[in-house]
Amino acid sequence: MKVKLLDICHARSGDKGDSANIGLVARKPEFYPILEQYVTAEAVKKHFDGIALGSVERYELPNLWALNFILNNALGGGGTRSLKNDAQGKTLSTALLRMVIDVNESVDL
Repeated sequence: MKVKLLDICHARSGDKGDSANIGLVARKPEFYPILEQYVTAEAVKKHFDGIALGSVERYELPNLWALNFILNNALGGGGTRSLKNDAQGKTLSTALLRMVIDVNESVDL
């Protein structure tokens, strides 16, 4: 079953220098294991190909039903140095919510 992240979670993003920070929070507790299994650092790196030029780190926060991703070298130097339209990464959470994952089980949206 193909699932768009927008259907199972919320997201927020921001920056710290040249690194973007994206938090994904499951809409229901039963969605967190799906995020945990399918939304890997590698999958996020691939989704942001050409934007996340450095490594992608993933941190798990199961008590909040959340994952946090750090996209290194993604903001063209950061808010004070970059000429990018979104030098602080505020729209990256919306971009991640457009990611589609292919899950093995049926998901009750």
